[in-house]
Amino acid sequence: MKRRRRDGNDGRQPTASIDAPRDIWHGRAPVLPHRLCKKLIKRMPRRSFRIGRSRTGLGLFATRPIKKRTRIMEYTGSILDYEDARRAETRGNRYLFEVSKHRTIDGTARRNIARYANHSCNPNAESVIWRGRVFIKALRNIKPGEEIVYDYGTDYLKYVIGRSHCKCSRCRRRRAKRARELRGLKKRRAARLIRERRMRRRGKR
Repeated sequence: MKRRRRDGNDGRQPTASIDAPRDIWHGRAPVLPHRLCKKLIKRMPRRSFRIGRSRTGLGLFATRPIKKRTRIMEYTGSILDYEDARRAETRGNRYLFEVSKHRTIDGTARRNIARYANHSCNPNAESVIWRGRVFIKALRNIKPGEEIVYDYGTDYLKYVIGRSHCKCSRCRRRRAKRARELRGLKKRRAARLIRERRMRRRGKR
C-alpha cells in the first residue's frame, strides 16, 4: 500500500518531479486476515472526529474518546488501474493510495474525509487494507481534541515531505533539541575563544 498526496497537510509542495523508483511513496499497510477483520466490516459508528486547523494546514481531530483498535474511517475514492494511477501521479495527484499493483484509490474527492489525516512519526492511528478497502484504525486510546495522525511511510517522508520539514511532534522536539545543542556548542566555542585571547594578551605583557 502506497499513498501519494499533494496538499497543505505535509507542510510543503513538491516543486519538481521526483526521480525515484516506482511506487515508493508510502510504506505498505498491513493486510489483515479475514478472521481479524470481522470487526472492520461492522457498520461505521457515528463520526467521532471533525476537520480543523493543524500545524500543517487542515487535519482531523477527535470529538469524543476513541478506543484502541476502533475503525475510525475509510479512505474512499474512485478505483484506478496501474496505468491510470501513473498518469494521475504524473499530473501531480498526491491523494493516490495504492492497495496493490493493479488497484489504487484516488482520494481526491472532498467527500473522502480520510484524506485530511496528517502524517506523524509518532502516530496514534494506522492504515490497514482489507479486501481492497483501506481503513484508518486507532493504535491506542485517543482523547477528545487530539489530532488523528498516522505514518505515511519512510519513502513518502523522505521523497515528498522531507525529513527536515516534518512538523509532527516527535520531529519538532528532535529539531528543538538539536537547536539547543548547537546553541550550547556555539556558546562554549565563544567562551573558549575569549579565554584564549585573554591568555595571549597576558603573554605579550
